[in-house]
Formats: sequence, structure tokens, C-alpha cells
Amino acid sequence: MGALTAVENAGFLKKYGATMVWGSGDAPWSWYFKETSHRYPHSYQVWRPKFDQILLENAKSQGVTVLEGHQVTEVIFDGDEAIGVEFTNAEGVAGEAQCRFVVDASGQSTLLGRHLELKQWDPFFQNLAVYAYFTGAQSLPDPDQNNIFIESYRHGWLWSIPLNNGRTSVGAVVDSKIGQEGIQQNGANAFLEAQLAQSSHTWALLENAEMDSEATVVMDWSYTADKLFGPGYILAGDAACFVDPLFSSGVHLALMSGVLAAAYVTTALNEPAMAGDAGEVYQQLYLKEYNQFREMARLFYSSNLNAESYFWEARRITNSAEYSPRHSFIQAVAGQPPRGYERVVLDRGQAPEEFVESIRAVENERQSRTQWLAALASDPQRNQILHAVPRLAEGVQVERKPVLGEGEFVQGHVLNTVSQPEGTPCSPLVAAVIVEIDGQKSVSDIVDGMGQHLDQAGHSQLEEAVSRTIEILYVDGTVAGLVTE
Repeated sequence: MGALTAVENAGFLKKYGATMVWGSGDAPWSWYFKETSHRYPHSYQVWRPKFDQILLENAKSQGVTVLEGHQVTEVIFDGDEAIGVEFTNAEGVAGEAQCRFVVDASGQSTLLGRHLELKQWDPFFQNLAVYAYFTGAQSLPDPDQNNIFIESYRHGWLWSIPLNNGRTSVGAVVDSKIGQEGIQQNGANAFLEAQLAQSSHTWALLENAEMDSEATVVMDWSYTADKLFGPGYILAGDAACFVDPLFSSGVHLALMSGVLAAAYVTTALNEPAMAGDAGEVYQQLYLKEYNQFREMARLFYSSNLNAESYFWEARRITNSAEYSPRHSFIQAVAGQPPRGYERVVLDRGQAPEEFVESIRAVENERQSRTQWLAALASDPQRNQILHAVPRLAEGVQVERKPVLGEGEFVQGHVLNTVSQPEGTPCSPLVAAVIVEIDGQKSVSDIVDGMGQHLDQAGHSQLEEAVSRTIEILYVDGTVAGLVTE
């Protein structure tokens, strides 16, 4: 995007992880990005007004015409196609603008979602947030002083986020109905203070702090739109979906969807015939990322044992049979480092039994397959993998569909499996190998068929590449078996 240098120079605090009071104990514990990502060991605790202005100025520098002080009030349609917008400027004067494409980045205002009646509420997260800014709050002990601090308590959970301007964002997440009743009776400021007073660690951090803003209430909680794109328009960021903020996923999802949406618009304008298929891929990619955060939040809510109350009992996962070993979230979590943040529920709380069993089943199966390959490679009598006959798992297929390229969607190959029905982009080599696997040919036969026009050196390189590809597909279960006799 070109904005990284400006963000780095803005003085935002570096966030290396999160500190939580959550799970089976009341002592704070931390996890760190470096434990799962060596490339990105930190993010930033951004002050949104400044961060958003940086992004706006960056857009200007890239040639975008920016009209500040203008509010879009309606999208203009010609039949089903979006062709422009109605707006009012800073002086309140109304106007219209015609355009080739409308990107709804209206956030939780969900302009198109409301207009087209696309919005679907998530019944699991019927929560409400009330937050304010404080000055004079204490920091967590080193090395966690820049971490977000999350503390569960009887009626919900609290956040405390340090910012580089000396302020701290502090909020409470509670049941929506109970929160609305309390706020109506006592006001938002008093309600927030009452929730904070019920905590131990957060209250201690705020011992000498003062609230220097009015409390803000956010009631429109988790939702998704039925359709994220259509003729001449696309929904991005919170305008498309919003999930409980337990993992501070909003900016991540907004930036990710922004990149994907830009690629989609480029494709739709340059290759109109691909617009429908590319839009489906955009929606699949964005909702897949959204659902990862949603599943993590559901597991964290369900596994918290710190408090027994209506709030926590109402958020237990009751239909945990959905967590089979084939579930895409199980496949994503299995094999992560022990301190990966999706996995802490295994050690810090009481995750649903089916979830734990499925994780272990997938990890044990992968470990067994890895060990079998190692034994195969070390036994000269079994001639390594070349004589093995691979057999695909049920439901595996390769298809051509749009995949994300450099700033646009292009036609490519995707690998569809039971756990990833939306497909995973794959290389032409992987696609060719999958097509050749018929349960009859050995790995050597597959290499010979694919490399019949290669010289000896090329054949040797292909043999190594195909063998390694099949080994990887075997470990992750795409190849169900390798028959050696």
C-alpha cells in the first residue's frame, strides 16, 4: 500500500502480544506474536484518528481524489447495477457523482447492507460494548507494557489498550440486553465504571487514572452480509461483516478486504466476463478469514472458567459435534506451535471435548504419516517413494477459477478438499500431479508420464519435485494413502 514507512514513523506503540486473565485461573498470562511469526513479531497499537489520516494521505499521494467533509447518503442504481452515489458536502449541499464502480467502505453504517437488506446478525455474539479513554493508567509490567490487556469477569470481559498519546482505551463487553438496561438506568459513564469496579487487575491499573472522554456505546455487534458484491459494487471491511473484537481483528480484516476488493474492482473493470467468478472468490476469501476469527472467539468464550454467570453460561458451545477432524478450523489450528493463540484454549480453558479430540486426531495422523515417510526413505529395500501408488482422499479435485494475482484476479488452479471446499490456490505442478493420481499409477509412473519429453537432467528434477509434492499432499491428507505392495 505504500503507507508502512509513515506508520512506522508515527510513534505508535509496538504491540508484541496480548496479556489475558482468561481460562482456568485468575493470574495474568501472555502470548506473543513471535511465537507463531518470526517475520512479524509485533503489530501497532494505533490511535485510529491518526492512523486513518495516514491512510487517507497515502491514498492522495497515490493519485486518489479525496473529498473530505462529504457524506454519501445513498447509492444510485440503474436496475441492479450501482452507477453512482448521492452525497452532502460540508456545507450541507446535496449532490450526485457518477462512477464506474462503488466500493462500500462505510464501516458499521453498512450503507449498502441496509439498502439491499443484506445484513444477517450472528446469534452467538449478542453483546454490547461501552468504552472510554483514560489518562494516568498504569502499564503492565515489562515486557508486556504495550500489550492489550483483556480480563474476564463475572458479567463479561474488559479491555485496556495503551496508546502513544498517553491515553488508554478501556472498555467493557457485556450481554446486550443487560447492558442496554443498565445504561438506560444509570448512563453510559456510570455503567462503565460499575463494570470496571467488579474487576481486580483492570481496576488496579486504573487506580490513579481519570476518564477524559464520554463513554461510547456500540450495540451493532457481529454480522455478515448475505452477498459481498454485485453489478458495479462491492462491500469491504465492516460494511461487509463484523465480528466480536476479542482479537482486535477489525483493522486486519479491513486492510485485507481492501486489498482483495481493489483486485476485484480492477478485474471487474478490465475483464467483465470474469467479474462474477472473481466476486465469488473475493467473498470466499474474506469470509474464510472472518470465520477464523469468529471460531476463535467462540472457543475463547466457551472455554472460560473464571466466572459462572448468565453471560458465560449463555456463551457455551453446545453443538460441539461440528468440530470434526475435517472441519477447516481444526485443520488450521492443528500443527500450530503450542502457544499459537488459537491453541491456548487447550491449555488455559476448557475447550469442547470434540474440539480437543479432533485437534489431537489430526496432529496424531500427521505425525504418523511423517514418521512413515521417514521410514520409507531410510529403507533401501522399499525403494523410497517412487514405487508407491498414491490414492486421493474423498472429494479431492482440481479446478480452474480466479485466484489472487498481482493487484487483480487471474485464472489459476485451486485444490478442493472436504475441509477446504472453497479451494486453495495451487501451482500448475500440484494441479498436474493431482490429475495424474488415479489409484493405479505409481509415483514413478506419474513422473514418466509428465516428463516424457524431458532430458535426463530435467527428468531427475521432475522426479524430485513430484516426489516432494506427493509427500506434502500425503502428510496433509490430500493423498489418503501410499500403497507400497
